[in-house]
Amino acid sequence: MLQAHSLLWNYLSVAPNVFLLALGLLAWKRGLWRQFPAFVLFLFASPLADLAVFAADVMPWVSPVNFWRIDWGSLLIESVLKFIVIAEIFSHVVKPYPSISRIGKVLISGFGAAMVLLATLVAAFSPGDSTFRLISGFHLLVQTVFIVELSLAVFVFLFAAYFHLSWDRLSFGILLGFGFSACGYLAAWAIVSNADPSSRGRTLLDFLEMGIYHFCVLIWCYYLLVPQKASAPEPAPVLPEHNLELWNRELERLLQQ
Repeated sequence: MLQAHSLLWNYLSVAPNVFLLALGLLAWKRGLWRQFPAFVLFLFASPLADLAVFAADVMPWVSPVNFWRIDWGSLLIESVLKFIVIAEIFSHVVKPYPSISRIGKVLISGFGAAMVLLATLVAAFSPGDSTFRLISGFHLLVQTVFIVELSLAVFVFLFAAYFHLSWDRLSFGILLGFGFSACGYLAAWAIVSNADPSSRGRTLLDFLEMGIYHFCVLIWCYYLLVPQKASAPEPAPVLPEHNLELWNRELERLLQQ
């Protein structure tokens, strides 16, 4: 069962992508593309790219070089979309505060650029796990993408927590799924880099990564499909003078001068 191309392997390769496509159709039907266009695009593009990679893997007439080229294309598409979705989530979180939103976008852009540089250096000095440049380069790029993805997700969570920003249900669920997915891959990568597992051990780590991604898809399904419980309205709290409203007000005043 816990072998490459076993029934469980094929399920974990196909099922999450089918779930995402179904979720994308539901999100489109509900009109969520107006609120989260990048995430809805991700729900369609990412599973189609992954299914193309799976098909290239099981089709005997696809050469190894062409398989890795398809895998490269899939990675590039998903990586760009992930970063756009995270930026979209951050924009939703800071949207009620226009001035803070402008400052926040500058901060997350600078932080993202710094993390890209740092992740690139980490990947460059990491030992390649294959003698073939096409394969080792792919794995190094995956590491870079997940390091940046996790860093940006943590930045958004910390930024929102520091300023006590409120989350809408779907934004929180989307970012939570990306965070779990990145953590799972980076944990597996750390084990491979430091423990040098056998071929059997690497296969088990692949199962772990696919299982974690399946769990992340279920997180998105939960936050999109399960309605939020209605609660009695609470009186608005009295905010202290050092709150974000004051920050936003003062920044608006400075920007208008």
